[in-house]
Amino acid sequence: MKILILFASSRNNGNTRKALDAVINGHRPEIIDLAKKNITPYDYHNRNRDDDFRKIAEKMAESDIIVFATPVYWYTMSAQLKTFFDRFTDLISIRKDLGRRLKGKTCYVISTGSDSELPPGFESPIAATCGYMDMVYKGAFYCPIGKDGTFAPDGKEKAKEFAEKLFN
Repeated sequence: MKILILFASSRNNGNTRKALDAVINGHRPEIIDLAKKNITPYDYHNRNRDDDFRKIAEKMAESDIIVFATPVYWYTMSAQLKTFFDRFTDLISIRKDLGRRLKGKTCYVISTGSDSELPPGFESPIAATCGYMDMVYKGAFYCPIGKDGTFAPDGKEKAKEFAEKLFN
């Protein structure tokens, strides 16, 4: 199984990365840090054809499982991930061939935040986008992180349980 993780945070060593590391613990999936890539907003005139979006979409098409890792920012996904999701429009307009190759891909989310649970509706845009692209959304692993940067008491155990789903 080829697993691709799209890491979308403003801090490459912050809480979401800590949760991601707890999940991958010893495994070696490919991780792409979207904050380090040149992914421009959707453009109706397709002037952004030479940015990194399509290269990453190709890697998605070559993977069996795609994991979106994002902190909760203002009750939703990070700006990096939202910009990336907006670009899925390219995959249903100018690169339909590439979009069709995403059919059947399994998708998950890894997320962190300060609330005890994911905000209502957080998963909706992700699940709906996956559905529209004929990908299979299998849910989120959410890890609450305290203000002191520590995991919730059962966070590491839940990370281990999620890893078993992901890597087995």
